[in-house]
Amino acid sequence: MKAAIVVGTYYSPGQTFVNRHIDHLFGGAVCVIADKLTAEAPVDGRFLAVGDDATERNGLERALRPVARGLNHLRHGSSRMPWGASRRAALDFLKHHQPDVILAEFGPQGVALAPIANAAGIPMFCYFRGSDASSRLRHDHVQRAYRKMMPRLAGVFAVSQFLLDNLASVGVTHPNGHVIPSGVDVRRFVPGDKTPGSVLGIGRFVEKKSPLLTIRAFAEAAQGLPDAHLTMIGDGELLEPARALVAELGLGDRISLPGALPHEEVRAHLAKAEIYAQHSVTANNGNTEGLPTSIQEAMAAGCVIVSTQHAGIPEAVTQDETGYLVPEHDAAGYTRALREALTLGAAPKSEMARKAREVAMARFDNAELLIRLEKEIASTLARR
Repeated sequence: MKAAIVVGTYYSPGQTFVNRHIDHLFGGAVCVIADKLTAEAPVDGRFLAVGDDATERNGLERALRPVARGLNHLRHGSSRMPWGASRRAALDFLKHHQPDVILAEFGPQGVALAPIANAAGIPMFCYFRGSDASSRLRHDHVQRAYRKMMPRLAGVFAVSQFLLDNLASVGVTHPNGHVIPSGVDVRRFVPGDKTPGSVLGIGRFVEKKSPLLTIRAFAEAAQGLPDAHLTMIGDGELLEPARALVAELGLGDRISLPGALPHEEVRAHLAKAEIYAQHSVTANNGNTEGLPTSIQEAMAAGCVIVSTQHAGIPEAVTQDETGYLVPEHDAAGYTRALREALTLGAAPKSEMARKAREVAMARFDNAELLIRLEKEIASTLARR
C-alpha cells in the first residue's frame, strides 16, 4: 500500500510524528504534498509544494486569486485549498504516484486537500493533534469547514479522546474515528541512572506550558531539600522572563534554563531525571495540548510525572500510580504535588517510575502505534 501525506511545512524537525510517518508508514511507500518545502526537503520527485508561492501562475490566475479564495471560502469554509495551477499540479502529482490513501496530518491540511482527494477518487483520512482541535475551534468558519470536510473523509484519527470530544462538542464527528497517540521510541527513551532530586521540564516557554508557575512552585517545594534541582529545556517568548524570575528568586544554582537543546541531549536529560514536571493549561486563545509527546517520552524514561488535569494528559497519567495531577492553574496544589514527589521514599518512587515505563511500553510504543494506524487504514479501505 502507498500513502500520500499532507503537511503544512516539510521539513520541520520538531514534527517528529509527521517525519516518522513520512519515513516509515507502509514501509516508507509515501509521497508528500506540502504547503511549503524547505531547503532540507529531498528533491526526488516524491514531494510537491502547493502553496500560493509554490506554483507559477499566469497573469489571469494572479488576478483571479481573490475571487477564487472567496469562492472556496463559501463552498468549503476555507480559502486554503489549492486552486488553478496548484490544484492541477496536485491532481497530476496524485495521478503520477497513484497512492492508495491520503493522510492529512492536521485539520487545516485536511480541509485543503479533501476536495482534491475526492476529485481524484482517493480515500482520505485526517489526523488531529492539538491546536487544530482546540484553539482553532473558537472560529465559526473553522467549525463550518470541519463539518463540510467530515463527509469527504474515510476516517479520522486523534492523539487523544479529549480532542475527539472537543470536535464533537461543535458538531464535528465521523463514524470512523480512532484515538492513536503519536507515541515515542521506547527503545531509545529508557531509564538511566537517576540523579536524586532531579526535576525536568521540556517544552516551549509559552502560556500553554506555564513555565513561570512551574518555577515558583519548585522554589517553594524545594525548600529544605538541598539536592533538588530543576532543569527546563526549551525556548519561546517566556524564556527571558523565566530567567529573570530565577535571578529574582536567587536560585540560579538550583534552576537551569539552557534553552532549546538537540533531541539526543534531551533524551539524556530524561534518562537521568527522577521527576518530570509540566503544568499545561488552556491558553487564553483556547489552545490546548493533545497528548504531549514529552510526557510520553518522560514515562518511557521512567520519570514520575507531575502535571495537570488537562487535555489528554489524564488519559496517560494515573494519579498516585504513575504521577500526580492537579487542576490547571492550581499553584498551591502543584507545589504540594512537586513536594510529595521530591520527598517520596526511594522504594515508592522507584515503583511509580517502573509503572510509568510499563504504561509507555504498553500504550505509547510508536512502532506498535504505526502498525495500528496502518491496520485501521487498511481495514477501512477493505470495507469500502
